[in-house]
Amino acid sequence: MIGDGFDTDTDTGTEHERGVSVAVTHVLTIGITTILIAMLLTSGATLLESETERSAESSLETIGERLADEIENVDRMAHGDTHSVRVTTEHPGTVANSRYTVELLGSDDCEDDDAPLLDGSTECLRLTADEIERPVYVPVVVETDIGDEGPVNGGTIEIVYDGNSGEELELKEVSR
Repeated sequence: MIGDGFDTDTDTGTEHERGVSVAVTHVLTIGITTILIAMLLTSGATLLESETERSAESSLETIGERLADEIENVDRMAHGDTHSVRVTTEHPGTVANSRYTVELLGSDDCEDDDAPLLDGSTECLRLTADEIERPVYVPVVVETDIGDEGPVNGGTIEIVYDGNSGEELELKEVSR
């Protein structure tokens, strides 16, 4: 009989159930669903990672611009009759759960492939985070020479101009 769920083997005359096709369909459905869910989770994690990196870069740019403005203010104060200026600034210690460093560079060190807007004619800040592949550069316009201090950790930073010893601007890390 056709359509009754049984196949008859014409050689032996025995009947076989077609119930195997239901099990195969279930296995294939579960397998395909598992693969689709795994792909969805992987792409979601990749999207989250790229958004975190963009957020960290944006945060570093904002911190760099604020710090550059504060450095320029210290530079203006240093051109008066002032012998020394110390300004302590508060910035976040981390961006996107990553520590970062800030370095004040002279104009010769500010020409870099990662800094297309800098042509080496102005000083800059280089902000580097642990979890971000490339540093962020922010221009700083100052008339005072830049000291050769190394990078300082983000957080509380002291901007120092000491007219008695070299007349240079420097960044110093404040430990708290």
